[in-house]
Amino acid sequence: EGFSSVNFFLSLYRFQAFVYFASVFQAMSCGIHYLASVFMAVTPNFVCGIPGNVSSVLFYNSSESSLEGIWTLWTSTEDYIVVQLENGEIWELNQCSRSKREVTLDLAYEYKANKSLFSCSDGFLYDNTKWKSTVVTQWDLVCDREWLAKLIQPTFMLGVLIGAVIFGDIADRLGRQRVIWFTSAGQFVFGIAVAFTFDYYSFVIVRFLLAMVSSGYLVVAFVYVTEFVGIKARTWASMHVHAFFAMGIMVVALVGFLVRTWWVYQVFLSIATLPFVLCCWVLPETPFWLLSEERYEDAQKVINIMARWNKVSTPCKVSELCSVQQDDLVSGRTGDNDTSSTKKHNILDLFCNWHIARRTITVWLIWFTGSLGYYVFSLSSISLGGNEYLNLFLIGAVELPCYIIACIGMDKLGRRNTLIPFLILSALICVLIMFIPQDFNISIILANMAGKFSIGVAFGLIYLYTAELYPTIVRSLAVGSGSMMCRIGSVVAPFCVYLRSVWIFMPLLLVGIMALLSGILTIMLPETLGKPLTNTLVEATEMGRNKKSCSGKTPPAHSGAALEKIEMFGQETVSTEK
Repeated sequence: EGFSSVNFFLSLYRFQAFVYFASVFQAMSCGIHYLASVFMAVTPNFVCGIPGNVSSVLFYNSSESSLEGIWTLWTSTEDYIVVQLENGEIWELNQCSRSKREVTLDLAYEYKANKSLFSCSDGFLYDNTKWKSTVVTQWDLVCDREWLAKLIQPTFMLGVLIGAVIFGDIADRLGRQRVIWFTSAGQFVFGIAVAFTFDYYSFVIVRFLLAMVSSGYLVVAFVYVTEFVGIKARTWASMHVHAFFAMGIMVVALVGFLVRTWWVYQVFLSIATLPFVLCCWVLPETPFWLLSEERYEDAQKVINIMARWNKVSTPCKVSELCSVQQDDLVSGRTGDNDTSSTKKHNILDLFCNWHIARRTITVWLIWFTGSLGYYVFSLSSISLGGNEYLNLFLIGAVELPCYIIACIGMDKLGRRNTLIPFLILSALICVLIMFIPQDFNISIILANMAGKFSIGVAFGLIYLYTAELYPTIVRSLAVGSGSMMCRIGSVVAPFCVYLRSVWIFMPLLLVGIMALLSGILTIMLPETLGKPLTNTLVEATEMGRNKKSCSGKTPPAHSGAALEKIEMFGQETVSTEK
C-alpha cells in the first residue's frame, strides 16, 4: 500500500512525534537565516550626499522642497537630481558622483555650461520610503563598495558548506544530542549578535559563524529524526524537514513586511525559534548512536523512556537486540566464504568504471542544479515586481506541496520517472519566463512559483535517490560528495543572481540549461524503486545494466523480530543540506 502524508503522521508514536516535531521546528530557523539577507542587504535608491541644507529639489519637471517627494519618480540609475542649497549653490546628484554648476543664475534641469565633478565625500542620501535602514545604508555599501554587499550571501553560504562538514563529523564523534544543543543555542546567540555588530567586517564574520551552526543543525537534525522514526516513515520524515525549512522562508517574508529596520528585523527573526532553544535540552541522545558507542546502559535508559511515553509495558532489552544483531552478523559471515574487505574507500571509487563514473557525474550535476535553481528562484523573488514580501512568501509556500508530490511520485512512478519530467519542466519554465512581458507581474510571479515547485521536487528527491544508486561500501561517500556539490551550487547562486545586471534573464538561462542537461542525463540512470540496496560496486554496476547481479551474493536479512526492534533506531541515515 502507498504511504501517504496522513499515514506518516499516524505512524509516529507519541515519543517519536515529540522528538520529531521539536527537532524540525528549529529547522525553520535555518530557513530564516539562509534567506534573511534578501531584505537585510537590499540596496534602495540613492544619490550622492550634499554639503549643505537643501532649499529646493528638481527632477525633470517636478519640483519639491525635499528629496522625499522625488523618490517615487525615480525610475533609472542613470537619472540625476538637481538640488539648490540655501547658500545658492546648485548641484547635480548622481548615484556615485556629483557635479557643482558654475553658473547659478537659473534653477533648471538641463544645463550645458561648465560644472565641476566631485566624489561622494559627504556620504549618500537613501530612499527610506520602503526600508528605514539596511546594512547597505548602514555602512554605505554602494558604488566602489558595492562588491562588499554582494559578498554577504556568498560568504554565508561558504559558512554553510564548512559548518556541514565540521558538525557532521562532530556529531558522529560526540553524539547528535550535544550538537543539537550547541547549534540551536548558537543560532540564537549568533543571530542576536549579528544585529549588534559594529561594522561590516564584524557583521560578515558573525554571520559566517551563524551559517556554520545553522548548517550544522540542519544536517544533524536530519540524522537525529531519521534515527528515531521507523523505516516506513523515513522518506516522509526527511521530506517534511525540508517543509519546515520552507516555512522559515515564509517567516522571513512576514517579518520583513512588518519590520523595516535591519537590526530590529534580525532580532525578531532570531527570537522566532527561542521556544525550542529553551526546551531542546530535554531531547535525548539517539539509541542508535549510543549502541554504536557501546553505551548500552544509556541506550537502555532512553528505550525505557520511549516505552513509558508510548505506553509499552515490555520495552525491548538492549542485550536481546545486540544478541540478535550478533547472530545475524555471524550468519552473514558463514554464508559468505570470502573474507571481509577492510579496504578504505575514497572519492576515486565513485569513478571505478565507466558506468559508475557516468552515474556520479550525473548525480553531482543534479545536486548542483537543484541547489542553484532553488536559491536563484528564492533570491530573485524580490525582484519580480509587485509586492516583494508576498513574492517571497509564495516562493516559500509553494515548497510545501512540492515535497508531498515528490514523495507520491517516488512511490508510484519511481525515482527516475519523477526526476526527469520535473527537471525538464523547470528548464521549460525558465524559457517561458523569458517570453512573458515584463509588465505582466502576476504571470511572472506564477511562472517563478512553478519553476521553484519543479526544481523543489527534483531537489528533494535526489537525496534518497543518490543513496539507492550506490552500494553500501560507498553510499555515505556518494551522498556526502553530492551534498558538497549542492553547497557549491548554493555559493554560486548569489553570483548567478547578480548577473541580472548583465542581462535580466541570465540567471534563468543558466538554470534552464543546467536543468535540461541534468534531465537528459538522468535518462541513463537506473530506476531504484522496489529494488534492494546493493552492497558492492559490481552489484551497483549490474543494476545499471538491468542484469542479475554477477556476484550472486545478497546481504543477510534480519529476522522479523529483530527488524521490528531495530526499526526505531534506523538502519542507514543520509545527511542532507539545503
